[in-house]
Amino acid sequence: MDVVLKTVTPVSLVQARPSREEAMDAVRTLLAWAGDNPRREGLLDTPHRVVDAFDEWFSGYTKDPVKELARTFEDVQGYDDIVMLKNIDVESHCEHHMAPFLGKAFVAYMPTNRVVGISKIARVVEIYAKRLQTQESMTVQIADAINDALRPAGVAVLIDAEHQCMSTRGVHHKDVTTITTTFTGLFKTDADLRGRFLRLTEQK
Repeated sequence: MDVVLKTVTPVSLVQARPSREEAMDAVRTLLAWAGDNPRREGLLDTPHRVVDAFDEWFSGYTKDPVKELARTFEDVQGYDDIVMLKNIDVESHCEHHMAPFLGKAFVAYMPTNRVVGISKIARVVEIYAKRLQTQESMTVQIADAINDALRPAGVAVLIDAEHQCMSTRGVHHKDVTTITTTFTGLFKTDADLRGRFLRLTEQK
């Protein structure tokens, strides 16, 4: 008997994006599952609004962080110290419960021979935030994107966020935040530089 081996293709490669109407039907199904009537007056426009919200919340899937970092500047006039952005807003959703997590990101890099416009760093954070993932993976993705684009001497990323999957469900612990960090290059090997970055994140 011949044995047929199936090749498993990742869903992302074969899953066609549903239409807007299909997405709204899915919202109606969830409303009914929750115990309400999706056809009552107060909920008639809810599927439309939810799909619009999803379009905004998950717009990172249609953006490319590599393109954001593509335009660099080589005229740094001898600058060889930390470039750091503090308190970048993080508005994201975890992949486990699709519940929001909200907080701040702190991103620094040590330039070698090129820098990038500071707004581009904030855009990279926003692009990854507007996708489903864990805070841990997002922290690494941001660092990797900067590392690949700028080839700096080092990158440091710290994210401090409150997860509503913990504060509004489950254990219901409010005011608990999660801190994730990742360090590459000099920020990983030089304890003094890493400590300096961490102290800067605490300064107002």
